[in-house]
Amino acid sequence: MRVISGSAKGRKLFSVPGAGTRPITARVKAALFNILGPDIRGATFLDLFAGTGAVGIEALSRGAGKVIFVERARKAVMTIRRNLELTGLRERAEVWAQDAFRFLAHAPKDLQLDYIYVAPPQYRELWAKALLALDEKAHLLAPDGLIIVQIHPKEYEELVTLNLRLVDERRYGSTLLQFYAHKERTEQEEAGE
Repeated sequence: MRVISGSAKGRKLFSVPGAGTRPITARVKAALFNILGPDIRGATFLDLFAGTGAVGIEALSRGAGKVIFVERARKAVMTIRRNLELTGLRERAEVWAQDAFRFLAHAPKDLQLDYIYVAPPQYRELWAKALLALDEKAHLLAPDGLIIVQIHPKEYEELVTLNLRLVDERRYGSTLLQFYAHKERTEQEEAGE
């Protein structure tokens, strides 16, 4: 598992010991950041259920202004910190050793995020619970921001959300990336406003 591009390109990242995390594949990570493109520069990024921190570290390497890593597993938190030291990207990072839902429930009121990446453990319906929590806290997402959910395609179920809308999805083998934006913004864009 390596950083693909940017200031830390080629750095090999540490893995979390044990089988509790599922790192993103290089193919999916490359596809994700090709979609986000140069908009990642200067962005504020939340890596929820961060695992090894590979996605947030890729964002930092490509110029994100700040990445918040949220992870509750002690070994994973230690791995994220080691990987930030290894890549020299610690100064623009915050690591919260906390449950993702607790973080969302108590997130700072003035926090505005350009990107929120959600990749929880599979087959526990945590992605749906997280997306519904984010729907209630939609003010955390910048007006033109995106929430990206990484799941296995078999996990998908249609959810009723008040503030968020599915605007794109991409499938890469056994990985599905879904992109959610503010419903109001997407409706305005469709109306040509």
